[in-house]
Amino acid sequence: MRHPSSTAASPGRTPVQKNGTTRTLHTVKDAEGVVTSRVRRTVLPSGLRVVTEQMAGSRSASIGVWVNVGSRHESPTLHGCSHFLEHLLFKGTPERSAMEISVELDAVGGEFNAFTTKEYTVFHARVLDEDLATAVDVLGDMITASTLTSADVEAERDVILDEIAMHDDDPDDVVHNLFAQQAWGENTPLGRPIAGTEASITAMTRAQIHRFYRRHYRPDNMVVSVAGNIDHATVVRQVKKAFGREGFLSSQADPTPSDQSERARKVTAGESRTVRPLEQVNLVLGVRGLTRTDPRRYALGVLNTAIGGGTSSRMFQEVRERRGLAYSVYSFATHHADAGVVGVAVGCLPGKYDAVLETVRGELAKVAAEGLTEEELERGKGQLKGGLVLGLEDSGSRMSRIGKTELVDEELLTIDEVVARIEAVTLEDVARLADELFTQPELLAVVGPQA
Repeated sequence: MRHPSSTAASPGRTPVQKNGTTRTLHTVKDAEGVVTSRVRRTVLPSGLRVVTEQMAGSRSASIGVWVNVGSRHESPTLHGCSHFLEHLLFKGTPERSAMEISVELDAVGGEFNAFTTKEYTVFHARVLDEDLATAVDVLGDMITASTLTSADVEAERDVILDEIAMHDDDPDDVVHNLFAQQAWGENTPLGRPIAGTEASITAMTRAQIHRFYRRHYRPDNMVVSVAGNIDHATVVRQVKKAFGREGFLSSQADPTPSDQSERARKVTAGESRTVRPLEQVNLVLGVRGLTRTDPRRYALGVLNTAIGGGTSSRMFQEVRERRGLAYSVYSFATHHADAGVVGVAVGCLPGKYDAVLETVRGELAKVAAEGLTEEELERGKGQLKGGLVLGLEDSGSRMSRIGKTELVDEELLTIDEVVARIEAVTLEDVARLADELFTQPELLAVVGPQA
């Protein structure tokens, strides 16, 4: 089978594009030369970026509004404000009540939600292609004209406190928050939990949230991404109309500089423990990793997959299958603009904790000293490629890929270009990276009963 061909408007790092212009970033054709996908970007005069991917054969359309603000942009006083605001934008505008926002998308069978991370906030919807205009209008109304009433703030405060309590009852959430706190410090934005704490959410005022909203929800700080059976010019017109409320597209840019760089922040090695009356011990053992722009991230993807990315991985086979020490075991790699961690997470019975820790350390030391086998390398590449391609078969995943890339990454690659970078990873690349990572001082977070 022939691979699709691809052309890009500009190879390498995505160039700065002038406001008020449109570019075609990628055009992908099948073996017969028929266009199967086209990615275009328009930067409005206000700085709002609209990125679309036209998908041949799709009957759905997905939209995401990507806002360049997350928990790492919060002061200690505003800890949890990004997540609080995410909730509040669903509560109503001068045009629509909270019920009407829900009804408009439910009436067309749309999927509608939002989430907050440490570095960005996303509002997204997936609808039939014929209903995209409705989704764009509802999201534009929410983002630009939320009323943020005092009554809504008080009602949603209780909801968020319940959510914090729910996460505090989940040992997997607790141990990962503890791991981040150990890595970057409990008094740093990266080290704090995204949702905030009971104290910070209880103390936050409506005025503080409103100022945060007006400061960060600006056109030059956002990306609107749309994928599916769409027309780029039509989407741009819809966005201009929907986001033109309240003079939003005339908002001024905030000149406040970012303190992020491409150099990975140091992590604080050591151990953190939280005692809970649980049946299991949950642990995360890790080290400093890579930033999201580090070119070695493809090698790390292969390495991470081989270590703990599936049932054939080293950790799964050694910890669960051969030794029967735990039911849940996996590895992970987390990337931020200027920070990263790599680790292994395990849940086990208290009596098996010592054996689990010894086994995980032993496997990491072995891969640091010996690297991977040729079979593991090829299997890791296959898993990454398969997961990438299969995960991009619907409009929602395509929308997420182009939206996130436009907001936080250096360049938008075609699928073939990503596959080629995965294929280019060698045993030497992986061995060199494993030796660098897994000989560093370790971080350990443990949640469970008293030892």
